[in-house]
Amino acid sequence: MNSEPDTSHTGDQPVWQQQLHLSKEHDASLTNQLRQSLVTAILDGHISHQRPLPPSRGLASQLGVARNTIVRVYRHLLEDGYLISQERRGYFVNLELLNSRASQVSEPVKYSGTAPNWSQRLTTRFETTRIESDRVCGSTVRDCRSFDYAFTTGQVDQALFPMNEWRECCRQSLAARAITDWSADSIDRDDPLLIEQIQRQLLPRRGLWVDKDQILVTLGAQNALYLLATLLVNGRERVGFEDPGHPEMRNILQLCDGDIKALPVDQDGLVVDDRINDCSVIYCTPSHQAPTNATLTLQRRHELLRRAAEHDFLIIEDDYESEFNCSDASIPALKSLDKNDRVIYVGSLSNTLAPGLRMGYLVGPKALIDEVRALRRLMLRHPPANNQNAAAHFLASGHHDTLLQRLSFSYRKRWLAIDAALKKYLPESVVSASSGGSALWLKLPEQVDAHEVAQKSAQNGILVVSGDAYFLEPSVQHGYLRLGVSAIPEDKIAPGIAKLATLIAGLSAATANLEN
Repeated sequence: MNSEPDTSHTGDQPVWQQQLHLSKEHDASLTNQLRQSLVTAILDGHISHQRPLPPSRGLASQLGVARNTIVRVYRHLLEDGYLISQERRGYFVNLELLNSRASQVSEPVKYSGTAPNWSQRLTTRFETTRIESDRVCGSTVRDCRSFDYAFTTGQVDQALFPMNEWRECCRQSLAARAITDWSADSIDRDDPLLIEQIQRQLLPRRGLWVDKDQILVTLGAQNALYLLATLLVNGRERVGFEDPGHPEMRNILQLCDGDIKALPVDQDGLVVDDRINDCSVIYCTPSHQAPTNATLTLQRRHELLRRAAEHDFLIIEDDYESEFNCSDASIPALKSLDKNDRVIYVGSLSNTLAPGLRMGYLVGPKALIDEVRALRRLMLRHPPANNQNAAAHFLASGHHDTLLQRLSFSYRKRWLAIDAALKKYLPESVVSASSGGSALWLKLPEQVDAHEVAQKSAQNGILVVSGDAYFLEPSVQHGYLRLGVSAIPEDKIAPGIAKLATLIAGLSAATANLEN
């Protein structure tokens, strides 16, 4: 260990308090903050390699931290090659490390000619496809925490996230033996413990008992839907789609040139009649129809399966939010009733654990799963193995069961709170019947524009989702809002609905005045 000089090298040294930003309120430890700040300053050339860094005692005094923190960081940076030690002089920035980085290129040369015309070069325009789910309120869906009242969907209340339990499972996945297992390229295989937990814990809840080779892990349910659409849909295939229905699945089908056929939905879910007979594939959300939350009745499930066998079509079952029921009776998954391998089941951990985790799974016949696995390998090989392993430990330790109970209890209370608030402040609106879930489907008074409500609400600190994006006909004003309860605390629901009702009343009055 190099002995440090007594001089503090003040005067022409950088102002270290400004150069190194440390905060005791930050999530990262002071040691990690200091390391990151020093590495950034070194790589950005803000610390001269000709002068020594301040001695640990002096820098600790300037930054208001323990001297051991400075000593520890200096030692780590020395071991990692960012610093070098000179006897009796102290620590210096390693010039060889800086020189080994790519040299700065001078001003790029511009040759004669024009830039590419991207409107002509792009064979498919994803951005201009009708991707409305993110544009319901501009970019505000991604920034729900900045709103006073976030009645959004697809997000969670961070206060409900089991932080300590998840950290414990991450630590288990960071054990030396675990790292040895998941750090290698698995090519197209999934974490065996996660597959086992899906097989033994998650699927039996839905009445499903399958072999391990009938399960595939995906990057969320949406990734599973994209893989299936790529394999099963092309310009020749007619796809039955719930109208209103899941916007992102509609966009996926459009990108796959699917011949989308609108199928009506009522208070009992997808209407099962002769209109479905000429479809090759039907996409449906039987547990909680997205977005109306209607549950497909048992009678309709059996009729759908009968017609699938008779007319030779496949069914993609997106088991959306089946975990959150307000009623005690839970109808088993559609696939659990299927004896002819007509149903392909899509499940997700994103809705229960964390949307950002992007963890879903597919269940289907082995012949199909083998093909989906091969396609997934071409796209991304496999979902990150460390996340799979952490999720597997989370399930195996029983934390997921505990979380489900907590979420179900919380969502039920919030669902009842928003239902009561709507009856009090918006009695003229109609709430679709539902057995639970994390959102409600609200029919606005006549002549009220849902998009205008969403925009005005966003300007007043209320985040709501326009229902128009869920319909196949975007030009028609359908007058629905989808109000989520997963991200908003219970005590904010009634005040938020009261404020929303005031805005709607103002817009309704303005529309009436224009008509008169």
